[in-house]
Amino acid sequence: MRNEDWARIKEIRLDALRDPVAPVAFLETYEQAAARPDEFWQDRAAGAAEGIAARQFVAEAADGRWLGTVSVLVERPGKRGALEGDVVEVAQTHIVGVFVRPEARGSGLAQELFRAALEWSWSLAEPRIQRVRLFVHEDNARAAAMYEKAGFKRSGVALPVPGDATRREIELAVHRG
Repeated sequence: MRNEDWARIKEIRLDALRDPVAPVAFLETYEQAAARPDEFWQDRAAGAAEGIAARQFVAEAADGRWLGTVSVLVERPGKRGALEGDVVEVAQTHIVGVFVRPEARGSGLAQELFRAALEWSWSLAEPRIQRVRLFVHEDNARAAAMYEKAGFKRSGVALPVPGDATRREIELAVHRG
């Protein structure tokens, strides 16, 4: 990931938000993301390139097209987490923004993206990561199965979906071995 990749980061994010499962896969809408100024995407690329508090991984086809992406955020103990009522208890990373283009689904690409995200998480010296987590909407069974295939287990934590307290985001995690 390089700073100059910001337009490609924007493109794949907007494509992800147009996917039919986007309403249960992402907390952001296409309209919200499309309205963001270029500076937002440039800052996002810079943060992902530095790889200190966040890192974005992409899978690239032979022709240079990005086929999938996953982002990893570093979370420190005592800080507020991503969802309402979520408090970070241990040094951990949080996987977000998982997307694989439809033509690459079922190819093992998602597993490779998760492998890269986990390896990066475990390689951090400061903070020393104790677990890697993610949230999945209770109605997104396909994604939950993919995460479980990658080694994630349900933690028992379920938090309200922002904007719809009747639905839940289920936490899955992998602990340092």
